[in-house]
Amino acid sequence: QVQLVESGGGSVQVGGSLRLSCTASGYTFARTCMGWVRRVPGQGREGVARLHPDSDSTHYADSVKGRFTISQDNAKDTVYLQMHSLTSEDTAMYYCAAGSGAFSFCPWSVYTDWGQGTQVTVSS
Repeated sequence: QVQLVESGGGSVQVGGSLRLSCTASGYTFARTCMGWVRRVPGQGREGVARLHPDSDSTHYADSVKGRFTISQDNAKDTVYLQMHSLTSEDTAMYYCAAGSGAFSFCPWSVYTDWGQGTQVTVSS
């Protein structure tokens, strides 16, 4: 049974930092595309960051480039999202995502599994 469990969300002031974690079970983690998406109520889902398991290649949404970093620890089956210089526009529910890493890259179309989400609230 596959499972993704997020943690690390919370409330932070503008300009602050948070690190989200997602522990995966039921996957061959080293061959799984991992990523983070976010959703604001009333808006669509935004792909924030994704990571290819073999090449460690990463991709970021323009809105978070230079501020967010995705990484993973294969020994812990955990993927992280380090977030710096947070703004109110980063307020959202953040979801961990996983998909097949069989290809040489990880387009969002391969992501099929989602966690329950962790709320990030940025206030001034």
